[in-house]
Amino acid sequence: MRRRIAIVVAAVTAMVALAFLIPLAGLVRDLARDRVLLGAERDAQTLALILTVLIPQQGFEGVEAVVEGNRPNDEKVSVIFSDGRVAGEPTVIDTNVLQARDGSSFRAAVEGGEAVFVPVIAEDGGSSVVRVFVPSDQLQQNVLVAWVTLGLLGLFLVALAIAVADRLARSLVTPVRELSDAAHRLGEGDLDVRVRPAGPPEIVEVGGAFNRLASRIGNLLQQERESAADLSHRLRTPLTAVRLDAEAFSHTEAGQRLIEDLDELDRTVDHVIREARRPSREGADAATNLASVVQERAAFWGALADEQNRPWTLEIERPGPYTVAARSADLEAVTDALLGNVFAHTPEGVGFYLAVARFGDDRIRLIMEDNGPGFPQDALQRGWSGAGSTGLGLDIVRRTAEASGGTATFTSRQPHGARVVVELPSPSY
Repeated sequence: MRRRIAIVVAAVTAMVALAFLIPLAGLVRDLARDRVLLGAERDAQTLALILTVLIPQQGFEGVEAVVEGNRPNDEKVSVIFSDGRVAGEPTVIDTNVLQARDGSSFRAAVEGGEAVFVPVIAEDGGSSVVRVFVPSDQLQQNVLVAWVTLGLLGLFLVALAIAVADRLARSLVTPVRELSDAAHRLGEGDLDVRVRPAGPPEIVEVGGAFNRLASRIGNLLQQERESAADLSHRLRTPLTAVRLDAEAFSHTEAGQRLIEDLDELDRTVDHVIREARRPSREGADAATNLASVVQERAAFWGALADEQNRPWTLEIERPGPYTVAARSADLEAVTDALLGNVFAHTPEGVGFYLAVARFGDDRIRLIMEDNGPGFPQDALQRGWSGAGSTGLGLDIVRRTAEASGGTATFTSRQPHGARVVVELPSPSY
């Protein structure tokens, strides 16, 4: 925008300068020509007055001596006598000379320039003519210098206009650029970003509206976090009741497993509350060993897999480490969501495969495959449910991957089964 404003101002200034300087250049040329010709006329008339006295007294020889010895401004002066003799610069007797003998003074264009003709009326009635020739190069003397000066003046005016326009454009562009940067930061999750409204009234109004929008978004997200935390708190009452009932059977193996599951559920509720109240950008630059998280969660789900006779495999390429730009809690949620979907949407006895592998120099992949029926077409829609699922698992995987700068792809295998590839960047990239 700043460059475009400068270009527009430069073009307009250049057109105005040309519209002014081109006629002025022509005027300078005409003034220079008139100045030289007026000087030639003055010299010719002065010489004609002298010759009025000199011709009767000294004749041709005296006039020739005067003309040869006194050539004003290095002009080519000729005196054509009535009998045809020429004193000074040789010339021919043409229609201009004959017209001047009739008593008229005038200018005339001749070959190589212009000439001034002035008659000299003698007492005996004869008429001589003073002819002063001015060559074309003398008519244009100093015109080129004047034109160059005008051109430099025009360039200076254009440069000055560009400098002024650039300064004005900066006052317009800088607030817009700051607003753009703030909008990008807001889009990246920085809810505390604000702009200092500046510039023209319209941009000031936009800046104020942006600040109000950012504040409103922050307030809405805070309300959503508080609502989620409140809902999680409400789960504690029924969980406590279930725990009391389970403790009545703590002496049995099933009761012990139930208490362990309740402990895990308590930790999950605590995690949900912390996540709901966590600022959106907290931990944005975290770094976690993906392999360690996957190993831990696979061991947790492996016990349930063994009970359901599900064969499972965990493969981690060597060497490590497999550090990715994501928080440990987020990676745990991703792994739990993937494995939870296997148990929720496939029958008992269906196995699954987990792998952590490096992809290129800056990417690490988490791969999950199962031998179930695969994904239905609408499985990626938030709120999709099946077999008692809330439908949020795959959406959590996708959002967590994208928030970390990665990707998540969900495909069905042939002849049957599901495949999920979560690709995450290393923190140094």
